[in-house]
Amino acid sequence: MPEASKICPPSALPGWSTGPKTTPKEQGGCSLPENTAFTDKTTAGASADPTRSLRLGVAGPVGTGKSSLIATICRAMSGELSIGVITNDIYTDEDAKFLRSAGVLPAERIRAVETGACPHTAIRDDVTTNLLAVEDLEADFAPLDLVLVESGGDNLTATFSPALVDAQIFVLDVAGGGDVARKGGPGIARADLLVINKIDLAPYVDVDVELMVSDATAAREGGPVLALSRKQQDTIDDLSAWVRSMVALHRAGGHTPQDPGPMAPHFHADEDGDGGFFHTHDEEPDAVPHRH
Repeated sequence: MPEASKICPPSALPGWSTGPKTTPKEQGGCSLPENTAFTDKTTAGASADPTRSLRLGVAGPVGTGKSSLIATICRAMSGELSIGVITNDIYTDEDAKFLRSAGVLPAERIRAVETGACPHTAIRDDVTTNLLAVEDLEADFAPLDLVLVESGGDNLTATFSPALVDAQIFVLDVAGGGDVARKGGPGIARADLLVINKIDLAPYVDVDVELMVSDATAAREGGPVLALSRKQQDTIDDLSAWVRSMVALHRAGGHTPQDPGPMAPHFHADEDGDGGFFHTHDEEPDAVPHRH
């Protein structure tokens, strides 16, 4: 296992939103954006098992660059963290093949799950196959610091069960349209980090990255948002700083896995003649109500 470099302390967790022109500064021994605004969404000692790897999910629509983001993390951090990857596709192992061919990790550390069903089924509804794959990977390459679990491409409601991952990144890209962040959904609103990817393409698709970041920050009520390009090293450094901080929080037992929930507040056509009604599809007492 590579020797770990200095890990940002839990107090330096980036709870921030940053656009493409962020100037880094030194804080707590790691590079953080100038406009860092910290948010406290953790509870000391609440992590289920800080002795194992941090399990980090990566979800988002088809084509937003989830595999590319994972490759970027592996390239940037495999010298300091021991990493494994689980990919999900419905009928193939294309994402695993891509990562292996890119040489971002030894091939045996990258494993594929073929879900045979809608991607969210295997990351939320029944996580058994993925959980077994993660546990096998952790056992075979112990001790791992980080296991990245990539969902198959899905829609804006896709989220991981906290039974599978400790934290999750939701990925959008500028080519999907500058208005996507405003559309909301559990992934956009409640993932631990929202990434707006491929910002180097923004001039070619007429997207204002700063406005998209602003919209995303509003949709997340100030939750962390990162504008990313694999061609811009400062944005990669920001992503690496966030991952380091999450690893540090997990090791310290200071991160509580959150359940973003499968359903965001939304409105359906009137069903009862008085403008609809709020209810929830979930019987759990903390389910999010929404309007019908």
